[in-house]
Amino acid sequence: MKQHVKFLLLIGFAIAFSGFLHAQPIQEKPRDSAYPEDIEKERKIIPYDNIREADVFWKKRVWRVIDAKEKINLPFVNPKEPFISVLFDAIKNEQIRVYDPAVGDDFSQPMTYADIEKILVRTDTTYAISPYTYNDTVYVTSTEMDPLTITKFRIKEDWIFDEETSNLVVRILGIAPVRDVMDNLTGEKRGESTLFWLYYPDARQLLANNYAYNPYNAAVQMTWEDVFEMRMFGSYIVKEDNVYDREIQNYATGIDAVLESERIKKDIFQFEHDLWEF
Repeated sequence: MKQHVKFLLLIGFAIAFSGFLHAQPIQEKPRDSAYPEDIEKERKIIPYDNIREADVFWKKRVWRVIDAKEKINLPFVNPKEPFISVLFDAIKNEQIRVYDPAVGDDFSQPMTYADIEKILVRTDTTYAISPYTYNDTVYVTSTEMDPLTITKFRIKEDWIFDEETSNLVVRILGIAPVRDVMDNLTGEKRGESTLFWLYYPDARQLLANNYAYNPYNAAVQMTWEDVFEMRMFGSYIVKEDNVYDREIQNYATGIDAVLESERIKKDIFQFEHDLWEF
């Protein structure tokens, strides 16, 4: 009798244990890390200090270019997740709004993802004549642009001296990816094309929840908001606000353009330096 009871209890335990195993959720994808990395995905951005117009003692607006071909900017073209892919995914999911660069860089004309797709997908049409029927045959092919071919980003920013705090602060206003326009026949570069303008203050939270590759310490998760706020990129100035509204390349070339860019950068910091007495 006791053996019969033990046998029934054993069967019941086996059934219960089997049900417990089946009740466990199946993990869809193994975690590619020794520990959960969720801190940065849950972080909130720190709001900017309020700057009153009456406290703005001095301001200069500049446009600069981040060239991802430079070693310090290689995280922008990280093959696993380049910066431009973060923007494309956010536009597709309607998480951010972008603006038409053809109108200008004042964020006045919004663009949709359909407008972006027209830029990203190139359609080629070829014609062939059949040697038998002498009829024209039309072939249409679509080629998606490789995100890694976008290696430049324009930055629009204001440098402001706040009289209340006696600090020189910088506020990024917009980011615009730029791609090279190539000749299909010769493969030579014919110019550059700006894809869209992104209003940076509205995109800070999105950038704060997306990782950027940290080349210095893999244990410290760095976000794209960190990259821009801590100025962890190399760039050169291509324009300052001026009465002619022209870029440096319109009045200087070669080494003269480089020196002009450095002059504008030096003037900004020289202005702050001259305000103090030592």
